[in-house]
Amino acid sequence: MEYGTLERQIHIEASPEVVFEVVSRPEHLREWWADDAKLDPAPGAVGELVWGDRAHVEAITVVDLDPPRRFSFRWVADGGEAPVAGNSLLVTFDLEPSGAGTLLRLTESGFREKGWEIAVLEEAYRDHVTGWERFLPQLQTYAVSLGSS
Repeated sequence: MEYGTLERQIHIEASPEVVFEVVSRPEHLREWWADDAKLDPAPGAVGELVWGDRAHVEAITVVDLDPPRRFSFRWVADGGEAPVAGNSLLVTFDLEPSGAGTLLRLTESGFREKGWEIAVLEEAYRDHVTGWERFLPQLQTYAVSLGSS
């Protein structure tokens, strides 16, 4: 198995504008993904995602913001460093109008570039696959609830 890039695609019955807000704004990220999110959706902005009672905290750096088509950020940097190219994973949400809704393409890359030993790489990749399989349906349900209100 290749552990370089994780890709997923889902259709969401909500407009790209709604889906863009859901993937890029902290008040929405808290509803489907992290327990807390502090983030200014602007290129270069550094924020954080929190799960549990600060049991797991990930720094994130916004890379690209092109409403309502693309939002990307870096995360999973080692040792409390700010996530930048070469020390982190890159997550990109590409949004495309599709019928009355949106086709969301998620790409997460940089696993091999982290320089992890193979066992660590495999475990991290599987953990992220499991995570996105859990959270993307939650994103979908939440975006649909906003799109219909």
